[in-house]
Amino acid sequence: MRLYTTILCAGCACVLFLLGMPGGIAYAAGAPGGFIETPATAQGRPLLSSSQIESLLPNRGKFTFPAPYNTEAFRLTNPSDCGGNDCVHYVGYSYWRNTNNHVGQDTMLILVGLRRTQGGSGPSLVAYNKVTDQIEPLGPIFNQNSSFSWANAEGMYFSGTLPTALYVVEGSRLLRHDVLNGSSETVFDVSAELGGGYRIFQAHSSDDDRVHSATLQNSAYQSLGCVVYREDRDEVLVFNRQGNFDECQVDRSGDWLVIKENVDGQAGEDNRIINLDTGNERVLYDQNGAGGHSDLGHGYMVAADNWANDANTQKLWKFDGPLQGTPVYNNDDWSAQAPAHVSHTNSIPGVSAENQYACGSSANSRTSTHANEVVCFPLSGTKETLVVAPVMTSLSAGGGGDTYGKSPKGNLDVTGRYFIWTSNMRSDRLDVFLVKVPAHLLTGEEPEPVPPPPPPPPEPTRPPLIFKDNFETDPA
Repeated sequence: MRLYTTILCAGCACVLFLLGMPGGIAYAAGAPGGFIETPATAQGRPLLSSSQIESLLPNRGKFTFPAPYNTEAFRLTNPSDCGGNDCVHYVGYSYWRNTNNHVGQDTMLILVGLRRTQGGSGPSLVAYNKVTDQIEPLGPIFNQNSSFSWANAEGMYFSGTLPTALYVVEGSRLLRHDVLNGSSETVFDVSAELGGGYRIFQAHSSDDDRVHSATLQNSAYQSLGCVVYREDRDEVLVFNRQGNFDECQVDRSGDWLVIKENVDGQAGEDNRIINLDTGNERVLYDQNGAGGHSDLGHGYMVAADNWANDANTQKLWKFDGPLQGTPVYNNDDWSAQAPAHVSHTNSIPGVSAENQYACGSSANSRTSTHANEVVCFPLSGTKETLVVAPVMTSLSAGGGGDTYGKSPKGNLDVTGRYFIWTSNMRSDRLDVFLVKVPAHLLTGEEPEPVPPPPPPPPEPTRPPLIFKDNFETDPA
């Protein structure tokens, strides 16, 4: 195997580590452990006890979950990263990828948030060697003089294509930051397009780095709507809010936009689904099954439907046809959310949704079906569930702060073979964990997917800005 060395200068420290040359190896194929359940056979499993967790976990590195899971996992952080404090910030959210595009490389780069206010070093990198299963902390991503070093890393996310590119929001700008050489470039700046007094929040990018979306806010942090930047066309689209605005997200193809807001003022949050090529917009109302917690694939959405007849129903919604969701997961307990957050950051272009899967996680005080586990399910509607690992989180323990902070809002890597989340281990602090997903139990053996090609350069001429719903450019 050919290797080359890379020097990582993160903050003031330089770390030497190895990256593999492309070799087409499916590193996590056939990962051990895991088991399949159906709604008819599923059962609740008690939380691991404090003594079980203490005897199970290494200081840092690889371990194996006990039966019936038997999956291989890794502890990525420990008390020494925080000076003994509770500095680990929860994994940002199920749709923000904390792992880089490591396809064809020996090493995966992992983003963890170690809050400086609690003794950590800020947003930091951890390296996982897929050949040796070694875990190596690489230190802070940003120089300690940078304001970014005080961030908790929530809302930062790795590119689906570029192995070293991390997306970061700074006021009115979306930046693409290279975690190896420390350089940053501005992807777009809304102040340059709309004038001063604006900022962006909760950014998302298509997996080919072509299209980007973000919530548009004024200087008082009030949400005004959604802004989309098409980098390949150097084009800005602005969609004014129509109701109680929550967030917006471009899908992984860059062709569709989903805006979550209560449009009709009834029931709950609705989904505005917009074709970014044609401008055609349809509304999926909450009472008709609009997605709550969700993630987007290439032209479709996997989302919870709290109006369904079965408990904890997750549905697949395709955007290019009738907005009729297909149930792909449910269980039998209305009193516990499972999974509470679903991740489909492993979506593959050119592969039908029915041949793919999503994963999710949750933590509940109640012991019931999948209530405190990492689980995966196919999008084909077979209702099979792959049980991967216990989350090891107790909502009554102190680590993680409030219930939301304790919730394991994990996400998948680009291959769908690794899942990352945070757990308080029934203790007074959070740590970050990574588990190998035995996805072959759902799909059969598959190689790592080939990443999409880099985006084409922007067109030389600049089209005019496009505003929807007569959006006013003056925030005052």
